Amino acid sequence: MATTRAGDTAYGVDAPGQLPDYADAVLEVADAIPAGRVLAYGDIAEILGEGGPRQVGAVMSRYGSMTTWWRVIRASGEPPPGLEDEAIEHYRAEGTPLVGGMLTGRRVDMRRARWEGPGA
Repeated sequence: MATTRAGDTAYGVDAPGQLPDYADAVLEVADAIPAGRVLAYGDIAEILGEGGPRQVGAVMSRYGSMTTWWRVIRASGEPPPGLEDEAIEHYRAEGTPLVGGMLTGRRVDMRRARWEGPGA
């Protein structure tokens, strides 16, 4: 199980230093996304069978630095707000398909880059 700061009580953490089960599950899916592929926040909620895009977004906002955060994006293909430039660098390095091409693209081509999920 992934860990966080001791005493963190957000999202129902039961014991200091442990993530709540939902956050841990979200981060496990995010870690499984292969290089060059992405999932939307809602895709992860659908894979888990609980929560929704906002809940996944809240987990990624709070704990996302513990994983490959740039691979979890908006359904529109836009990178996480405030981290656009850093995310674009990761996309280019990994060969993630971008609308407008690798040199000038600023949005992920969801049709080509969306991962089918675990077991696909």
